[in-house]
Amino acid sequence: MKILYAVQGTGNGHITRAIEIIPYLQLKGDVDILISGEQAEIDLPFKVKYRFKGLSFVFGKKGGIDLWNSYWNLSSLKLFKAIKSLDVKKYDLIISDFEPISCWAAIKAKKPCIGLSNQVATLHPLAPRPKKTDLIGKLVIQNYAPTTYNYGFHFKALDHNVFTPIIRREVREIVPSHKGHYTVYLPSYDDERIYKTLKLFKSVKWHVFSKKCKKKYKEDNVVFFPIQTEPFLLSMASSEGVLCNAGFGTTSEALFLKKKLLVIPMKNQFEQHCNAAMLESMGVQVLKKLHPDLAFKISDWLKEDEYVEVDYPDITEKIVDTIVENHGGKALMDMDFESNNYPLFQ
Repeated sequence: MKILYAVQGTGNGHITRAIEIIPYLQLKGDVDILISGEQAEIDLPFKVKYRFKGLSFVFGKKGGIDLWNSYWNLSSLKLFKAIKSLDVKKYDLIISDFEPISCWAAIKAKKPCIGLSNQVATLHPLAPRPKKTDLIGKLVIQNYAPTTYNYGFHFKALDHNVFTPIIRREVREIVPSHKGHYTVYLPSYDDERIYKTLKLFKSVKWHVFSKKCKKKYKEDNVVFFPIQTEPFLLSMASSEGVLCNAGFGTTSEALFLKKKLLVIPMKNQFEQHCNAAMLESMGVQVLKKLHPDLAFKISDWLKEDEYVEVDYPDITEKIVDTIVENHGGKALMDMDFESNNYPLFQ
């Protein structure tokens, strides 16, 4: 069986998930890997057959997406050429982790495409939603990478198609400890804005992993590090708690490592506000933005000792088995592509 596995390259969580999924897919058939997007710091340790610029968002400095630079970073002509150039007819199974080129190429070829991502789970009927409705954000989730059938990941299993997070092997094997510092990952804020708030807590040691930092440096009680996989994991595993955005990867790992968690959803990111709503329903603290005026909320969080208890068993092989059994080979041929009656859990 020939399998196309397409991965969104904007964000490290998609890549770390792919690292765990790909070996199990390779047991099922001949796997070609596609990556589009350019914002991840983690390399995929497998041969990648297709690389595209894709639809990448640019992180801003004030807590959200830089919409202007994201717009100028978009080349619709290159995107259309990529979709046209991708021959998906030769594949028996197409799986997309919120990767748009593979999805639209599958639509063009009238072939089913299986969604496997956190994004699709945010629109599940049982998933908590943010109090403020974001119709544009919801439309983006629905139409950015449209798929025929979906399997999702959330912080809690919602039904037989929405699973608990895939936790990478390195995280499962590490022994958590408490060395007195707090780990910070807020890629949509610049170092100056992060320091302006964190310096207020003079007795607290902060490890900040920053997209803007090229070399480690220290400002008073705040140490800034460039984003590197192993140092970040070691810092998080030995921390007292984690302050981060409301993406899926880091938050899932922090929960698994039994760390108390404070999240700040990125502006203009509907998915992150959905994630924050789920986390808040579980007892995780959510902060609207990083600003000195809200330092009292961080202070309250620092005084807490409790973390949210979760159970994230290793079910990666089971998930792959389920998808291949339901949609690979003859099962794929029997799917009614034209009906499209189950996109995004409608």
